[in-house]
Amino acid sequence: MERHVGPVSPLATERTAVRPLGLDRVRITGGFWGRWQERNRAVTIPHALGWLERDGSVDNLRRLTTADRTAAHRGFWFSDSDVYKMLEGIAWDLGRAPSPELSAAVEALVGVVARAQEADGYVNSYVQAGHDGRWEHLAISHELYCIGHLIQAGVAHKRGTGRDEVLAVARRAADCVVRDFGNDRRKDTDGHPEVEMALVELHRETGERAYLELARQLVDVRGRGVLEPAGHFDATYFQDATPVREETTVVGHAVRALYLLCGVVDVYLETGEQALLDSALRQWRSLTATKTYLSGAVGSRFDGEAFGEPFEMPQDLVYGETCATIAAIMLSWRLLLATGERRFADAIERALFNLFAASTSVARDAFFYSNPAQRRVARPAAPTDGTPPRAEAPGTRPHWFRCACCPPNIIRTVASLGGYVATRNDDGIQIHQYLPSTVDYGQTRLVVGTRYPLDGRVTVTVDATPSASWTLALRIPGWCRGATATVNSEPVEVAGDYLALRRDWRAGDVVVLDLPMPLRLTVSHPAVDAVRDAVAIERGPIVYCLESVDQPAGIDLNRVELVAGEPLVEEFREDLVGEPAVVAIAPGVLRDDSAWAEIGWATLDEHPRPSGTPVRLTAIPYHLWANRGPSVMRTFVPIWRGSGPSNL
Repeated sequence: MERHVGPVSPLATERTAVRPLGLDRVRITGGFWGRWQERNRAVTIPHALGWLERDGSVDNLRRLTTADRTAAHRGFWFSDSDVYKMLEGIAWDLGRAPSPELSAAVEALVGVVARAQEADGYVNSYVQAGHDGRWEHLAISHELYCIGHLIQAGVAHKRGTGRDEVLAVARRAADCVVRDFGNDRRKDTDGHPEVEMALVELHRETGERAYLELARQLVDVRGRGVLEPAGHFDATYFQDATPVREETTVVGHAVRALYLLCGVVDVYLETGEQALLDSALRQWRSLTATKTYLSGAVGSRFDGEAFGEPFEMPQDLVYGETCATIAAIMLSWRLLLATGERRFADAIERALFNLFAASTSVARDAFFYSNPAQRRVARPAAPTDGTPPRAEAPGTRPHWFRCACCPPNIIRTVASLGGYVATRNDDGIQIHQYLPSTVDYGQTRLVVGTRYPLDGRVTVTVDATPSASWTLALRIPGWCRGATATVNSEPVEVAGDYLALRRDWRAGDVVVLDLPMPLRLTVSHPAVDAVRDAVAIERGPIVYCLESVDQPAGIDLNRVELVAGEPLVEEFREDLVGEPAVVAIAPGVLRDDSAWAEIGWATLDEHPRPSGTPVRLTAIPYHLWANRGPSVMRTFVPIWRGSGPSNL
């Protein structure tokens, strides 16, 4: 089998419309994401390794081989998963480029895990320390969830480095699960899906059919009431109320639901069961049409970190967990491989350039767990001494969390990002995400140059090519109108979701794709009550927000409205909190609410008519907010409907 250095590597390629090109084939060479990958290695990974020692996640495993093994468990009972995600992230980074320091870190961590592992392969620091019984409380124990992340770390390390140390530990754990659960020996499953996609990937890496069969079994039992309710969470929270093949929308805990769907698509890709793909597509359509924020955030409720009802999308109370958007990216990627359809690449782009990009400080050492679309007051800053915040949503990004699922998840996503850029099929190569990069496959080598999304010009130079004709396909984003292109300075027609250019290529051929990205105003579906009669500013793939630090003194962002129909003006900033950016200057009104000072409501025919003062509002890319201290922020702004000065 052809070696593939990436998170998803289908074996049954007859069911993939396009096939992935891994980190060994696609190299990010610069730009926003290239800088982030370098800081991911230099800053974020060492930062996270230090915190995993400080918060006890590594020590929980280390103590299992000492006389102190039954001491109090530090952190959450599923903290092992943070260690395994960290291992996976480092492994993908080693797949980009070798590093003796990171290799030593992997060796040390996997040594701890291997020594903690039981003779039959079971490993879980909480259970082994005597705080619970093996497989006794699967609804909440996260035992299979943690083992799933260990499996993914083992696969990543094998693919990234060619070495077997982590994979050997992971296979022993997986074999333990197969012995205890396989062939319907148990009828239940884990309350937190994850192991399903991990088992499929382990099957892909090893060829062992038992892993795939167990993954299918765990998908099949979901939705049949096999999990005992925990606390006030019901079967819907656990995706255990409706069988997978019958479900029509994403429900319950957002990360769990989307991880489950990743496993569902993976099982489809290897087995060909159409009902699984049909269910995943139904749920994805419902997700994107009724439960996804403009920023790519998913999961509207703090209670249960869960999806709400369709169009239940509060802006200030949104949970928008970073891990949930990462899960949505993972699902969209699998569906892109299955179908080759642009909509999935568009969804990945929206999520990456907005919510995911906002998840981490520009210094790359602080993180958001939940991601609001509006902040009405400037909340206190996160602690600067490294203490995890007590509040769920402080005013700035904390350096770590007691529940530390997001930082390692961010690390592994950034490290493996090259794997989401391009694909291939028998006809040629497809480029889905635009960033400075090189793409190599077979005798073909492409060099992609772009400042995207600062501007919409993408240049693809054919550096090497076979003599036979083949097709280069470039995505035309759904937001774009009026794209143009040339090949060797000669115009070519742009039509459809992808610009598909089939020809006898020669070394030195140059394709230039221009994607106009004027500032635009975006409205939401009218069923989203929270932002009806409001607009957001977008430019290309970037969602904008108003942040209080950019506005004139005295401007209350809770009282501003935007004058629709007046021009928006672009201004380029070479250094906006450490990144080049295009900001938007918008005409607005500071609404005068004084007439409402002593009343909270009034009849429709007697309510005070609003008036206001003209103001210039500055909007910045959403992903850069909260890097300059606590602030007020909003993405959607009401449209000015009132009376006022004649120049409005």
